[in-house]
Amino acid sequence: MQNIGTGRGNTLIAIVYHSAYGHTRRQAEAVRSGVEDVDGAEALLVPVESVDQNWDRLTGAEALIFGTPTYMGAASAAFKAFQEATSGAVMSKGYLWKDKLAAGFTNSGAHAGDKLSTLIQLALFAAQHGMHWVNLDLPPGNNSASGSDADPNRLGFWLGAGAQSNTDEGPDTAPPDSDLATARHLGQRVAKTALQFARGRDAASAAVRAAS
Repeated sequence: MQNIGTGRGNTLIAIVYHSAYGHTRRQAEAVRSGVEDVDGAEALLVPVESVDQNWDRLTGAEALIFGTPTYMGAASAAFKAFQEATSGAVMSKGYLWKDKLAAGFTNSGAHAGDKLSTLIQLALFAAQHGMHWVNLDLPPGNNSASGSDADPNRLGFWLGAGAQSNTDEGPDTAPPDSDLATARHLGQRVAKTALQFARGRDAASAAVRAAS
């Protein structure tokens, strides 16, 4: 993975996630590390259990990255409760997340585990808020005789970052480093895109002011 830089700035990227056993939390922390690799970006990690104390900060973020385990082919019940809460906290107050960037990640015990279903749900959720979805932009790994489970994007997802955690391993060893590297790449990609959006918006505003 490319190391872009270090340091924090004032373009905020929020990572809202649920983790029941700690595996998806490790994935979320890797996404945060990727965001913090990018000069000018700052990461905010928000478990869904703490979202009520962070609505204002989420509204102030340039991008929101959503993360959840995949249970029975869908987002976890706790993450779904967060999604439903945005109807009153965000939508009914004037679509406060409109035109923000969005991205997503998910983890399950099986290699496929119907994770694509969850990523599609996250992308649809973002669309309902009028957000712009950022994809993973990594070629699939481990898809040739020379490939291995150490490859980034070893599970072959494009819509977001996927991870797999063996059901008999704790979060100290699962998901594996390759899946965490994939999550870190997602954080970097969203942060770079968010900075581009913010700078473009600032330039457009400056041009309008100069013309008036």
